[in-house]
This record gives sequence, C-alpha cells and structure tokens, in this order.
Amino acid sequence: MKQTGTTAHRAPKALTLLALAAAVAADAQTAAPAGAASHVTVTPAAATPSVPMAAAVNTVPGMPAVVDVRNLYSETSADKVSPALRGDLERVYVPNLQSNDVTVIDPATMKVVDRFKVGFGPQHIVPSWDLRTLWATNNAERRTDGSLTPIDPRTGKPGKAILVDDPYNMYFTPDGQSAIVVAEARKRLDFREPQTMKLQYSIDVPGCPGINHADFSIDGRYAIFTCEFSGSVAKIDLVNRKVLGYLRLKMPATRFKSAGPTPAGKIWEPGATEICTTKKGMPQDIRISPDGKRFYVADMAADGIHLIEPESFQQVGFIATGIGAHGLYPSRDGRQLYVINRGSHDIHGGTNGAGGVAVLDFATEKIVARWGIPGGGSPDMGNLTADGRYLWLGGRFDHVVYRFDTSNGAVAKVKVGIEPHGLTVWPQPGRYSLGHTGNLR
Repeated sequence: MKQTGTTAHRAPKALTLLALAAAVAADAQTAAPAGAASHVTVTPAAATPSVPMAAAVNTVPGMPAVVDVRNLYSETSADKVSPALRGDLERVYVPNLQSNDVTVIDPATMKVVDRFKVGFGPQHIVPSWDLRTLWATNNAERRTDGSLTPIDPRTGKPGKAILVDDPYNMYFTPDGQSAIVVAEARKRLDFREPQTMKLQYSIDVPGCPGINHADFSIDGRYAIFTCEFSGSVAKIDLVNRKVLGYLRLKMPATRFKSAGPTPAGKIWEPGATEICTTKKGMPQDIRISPDGKRFYVADMAADGIHLIEPESFQQVGFIATGIGAHGLYPSRDGRQLYVINRGSHDIHGGTNGAGGVAVLDFATEKIVARWGIPGGGSPDMGNLTADGRYLWLGGRFDHVVYRFDTSNGAVAKVKVGIEPHGLTVWPQPGRYSLGHTGNLR
C-alpha cells in the first residue's frame, strides 16, 4: 500500500561560522597494530610543507564552511549540540531488520521504552541534513514496496511512511538540497527532495553492485561509495552528476581465521591468521580522515581497513583490525577511529561470534586499543553518545545492542528485536548530517 506524507520540519541552515586559522597537521606516521604486524601495509601520505596559515577550503555553494581544516569533525565535539535539538529526547533508535520494527531505548535507564512497526526490512536510522527528522530506511529486499518512515526526535514517534524504491541507506548532499537514497539492488543513487522525497534525478552506477555506504570529500564536490559485491569503491562527481571511476581494492596476503568468542578474562585479539584465498573484498563502511587526505574503507572479507588517497583515487595501504571489519566511527575529539569488527566473514553470521572494536589513532595509523565482547557477539553499525562516553552498536546476529564504554571498553547489553542493524543515538553534536547513522559535521 502506497503511503505519503512526512512530519519533517526544516530548520534554517547555519550561516555564521568561525574564522579559519590552523596550522597544517603533521604527516601520518605508520606502524603495525599490536599482534598483527604482518597484516599492515601503509604508504605515508605525501609530505606537505609547513605554512603559517592553512588555506580555507573552497566548498560547493550552500555547504557550511569547514571551520578547522585540520579536523573536519571539529563541530561534532561533545560541547557542540545544536540549540535546535534542545527539546529532543535522549534515545537510541534500533531498526530490527527481520521483525520490521524499531526499538527505542532510554540510554539513561538502559530500558526499552517503545517499539513500533515500520516498513519491511528496516536497515538504518538516518538523521536528516537539518537534524529535525530521523528516517528509517525500509528497503524491502526482493520486494517492490520499500519506504522511508519519518521519526520525530522531539516525541520519538513515527509518522506516515513514504513509498521509495529500494532505500537500503540514505545520505544527504553537503549543501542540503538533496537526499541520496542508495538503491542498492538497482545499482543506482536516487537524489530526492529532502522532505517530500520527490525524485529529482538519478545517477546509475552500473559498475557498483551492492552499492552501500559513502562519505564525502572535505569540499563536498564528490563522494566515494563502497560496492559490497564487487570488492571496489566508486567515486561520484556530485557537481556534474556522474561516475568518475571505480577502484578495485587489493586483498591482503593473509587474513584472520574464523574464530569463536574471546574466553573470559582474556583481551580480545583477532587471533591466528591464514593465507587469504579470497580474491574479492566485501567493503562496508567508509570514513574520511580529519584532514580530508585519506578515506578509510572497512572490508568484511579482508578483516581490516583499506587506505584510499582520494584525489588520485588510489589505494595506498591496508591495516588489519579484526574479523569482519564493518563499521567506522570517529571519536568526539577527532583523534581516533572506532573500527567495528562483526566477527564473521559471512553476510549471515552466527551468534556469539569473534566480534569486537579496534581503536585506530588517526595521527599514527596504529591500533591503540581492542575491546571484546564477553561471551562473543556481532557488533555492526551505530554511533556515539553526544558526550562521546559510550559507543552504541547493533548486535546483528545476537538480537541485542551493545554499549561500549570508550574509556575502558566495558560492555553492557540490551535485548531488542530480530537482527538489529544500523542504530542511531540521538541527539548528536554537529551543524548538519550527511546521513547514514549520524555522519555529522
């Protein structure tokens, strides 16, 4: 049944921004993560001469300015929650893929406070560009009745769904003029009016089967999308509305052996390795470095992250992180990247897997901490609390969500629906959302 309408409310764009004044960051050093030296190949970024002042980023029209060229996440620090979000409820919204509903958790009490039905196959909860609506992307895999369900963050309640073709994921152009519905099964990006979701135009991406996750250049002129089923990534020109090219990702010589949960009392480590006979990767999430000079691509088949130099569109390294590298989330201070490892090489994994979180230091590109799940688990997608104290993740095959304490890796769990996927935590600091489960800047 076709349903139309939305409860979205548009907030005015941020127009007044801080002046730019920053020294250029030092080049990234390279080193092997603990216990996995044989899995690391990194080419240092090209040296940049030190200058007294860094040049302002020439962004696309309508995109809010980059305040700190050393750290494009500077406006997502813990103290920068927008005043427009002051009345929003503090909640964790969990889309349950197989039970076709959303579980709502009060993070203060760790209790489920609501649960409501949405469309078929909810994959992600996506904050809108203007931060006033949360969208459940119900892609109805192998069906024709995909939809987007708006959720009002002030009340935590859903509105009337909008029929949209195959919305596996959703992003927003940096100028806020379009929602980008990732029509995964169609190998297509549908650009839509961000409130009504009326189609504006589409970009076909025929060389990207399983088009999946994305992140955007520091100036907003292009995006790089992952292609899950071809082991590659696609570069999309957002100004001229075309595909710029594809890059096949190189698999490492070895990867980690499939394993069970970490025994009680032991630190989570990826474990033994084996020769990697898989010729094609399975890239998942992607995230840009704070200075805009790298893109990091999590690869579930390679057990780590590929390093991409975006301007030349070349792979320049690989860092092993753990079995089934999947989600990527920067810390609130922009110094670390939380790499979520789902614990299985399989799309449909089992319960109590070898999942965990590896913490990457952006400056040195070293793994500086590892957090396991007592008894095993399958951490997937999620986000940080506004203060950065906790990292919430869906437990994809264990029907729970995890709350990791970012100070020590301690884990708490809450039972939810069947196969929780891309949850979001709300509210989030930042001026605007680029989509996914809360890629704010």
